[in-house]
Amino acid sequence: MLKPRGGQVLLDGAPVHSLSDARRAALRAGDFGFVFQDAALDPSRTVLDNILETVMYRGGDRSGATRRAEELMEQFGVGLRRTAKPGQVSGGQAQRIAICRALLGRPRVLLADEPTGNLDPASSDIVVGALHEHAREGGTAIVVTHDPALVARCDRRIEL
Repeated sequence: MLKPRGGQVLLDGAPVHSLSDARRAALRAGDFGFVFQDAALDPSRTVLDNILETVMYRGGDRSGATRRAEELMEQFGVGLRRTAKPGQVSGGQAQRIAICRALLGRPRVLLADEPTGNLDPASSDIVVGALHEHAREGGTAIVVTHDPALVARCDRRIEL
């Protein structure tokens, strides 16, 4: 969603490189969810506030988003950590919190970099199930991974 150095990026068939920075930022906030390999949580904010961060950028309803965030935290097994700071949770918990944040706004496109990299097999199953559910509900999940078990569960594979 940054200006490409070559080629072009199309969203719904329309080029986005010619849009203003503000319009591209609005598209990122409204249509995309991001799961970074290192979770990228703000260390000064609570787990719940890290998840709700996307609501600020989307201009959404905080109370409704809080209910959805709490549901996601329970689904991903981090509900008891809602008032903790990122430095007080494990790497696997931080990754699941980042996935909650990415799924909160039901984005059209979810981009995930090694979303199961810090997770045990049971937590990985929950994450992969959630990615499949996101796709069944009409979203798209694009996953970058080196994990053959995760690759095997994806609908399509593009190898670079």
